[in-house]
Amino acid sequence: MNTNILIRGGGDLASGVAARLHRVGFKILITELAQPLVVRRTVSFAEAVFSGQTQVEEIIAEKANNFLEIEAIHRANKIAVVVDPKMAMLSEYKPSILVYARRMKQPPNVGLEVAEFVVGLGPGFLAGDNCHAVVETMRGHTLGRVIWQGKAIEDTGIPDAVEGIRAERVLRAGTRGLLKTFVEIGQHLEKGDLIAEVNSQKITSPFKGVLRGLMKDGIEVKKGMKIGDVDPRNEDQYIHSISDKALSIGGGALEAILSQPQYSIVKR
Repeated sequence: MNTNILIRGGGDLASGVAARLHRVGFKILITELAQPLVVRRTVSFAEAVFSGQTQVEEIIAEKANNFLEIEAIHRANKIAVVVDPKMAMLSEYKPSILVYARRMKQPPNVGLEVAEFVVGLGPGFLAGDNCHAVVETMRGHTLGRVIWQGKAIEDTGIPDAVEGIRAERVLRAGTRGLLKTFVEIGQHLEKGDLIAEVNSQKITSPFKGVLRGLMKDGIEVKKGMKIGDVDPRNEDQYIHSISDKALSIGGGALEAILSQPQYSIVKR
């Protein structure tokens, strides 16, 4: 399968989509910001922007600086990641399929004309308007479903519950400034342990658990921005494996793509 897919965004949910599509043979290019605002970095291909190369489960992603490097990475059966916030690479890469995987507070500035088939993840997308299909990203009965008419459930702003804990498990910046971190993802914490600070405002662990996500040290953050999360289950396995939610959304994206006759693996 030689179909090129461009995924806008390389966070944990986008990486679940990328993994699903890569595993069935699609060539994947991920576009990211110069300073990705990624929290769950151990399961995010965006981490390649910082390190040059990263691995999520068995899949390796490498940062590319131009089209020739993208092609070389694909020949090595790896995912390519480029810094391209405005998707300038579209004209050269010419993807058959575009997946919008960044959280959209407003509709994207490009629509159906950018690729043969466009998939939008979650709120901000309207099937038939700015994408061909929407994949539901809200946990619940409809998670991962493909929407061909209409839109996904609006974001409530309330984090998913883990062991009955919702908002408390999410770490947020109390002010604007540069993030300074003192621990690493995967570290086991006690309540009150120092995790990070922004302009001398300390961010501590709200309870005993394992640090599941934390933005890169030195990232500029805004007041109220999510900078990390603590998992009360205290299980190491969740740190380095793609989540059930990300895989479900990835399955929805895969279903949407393979439902199109030009990409189907089954003769109809």
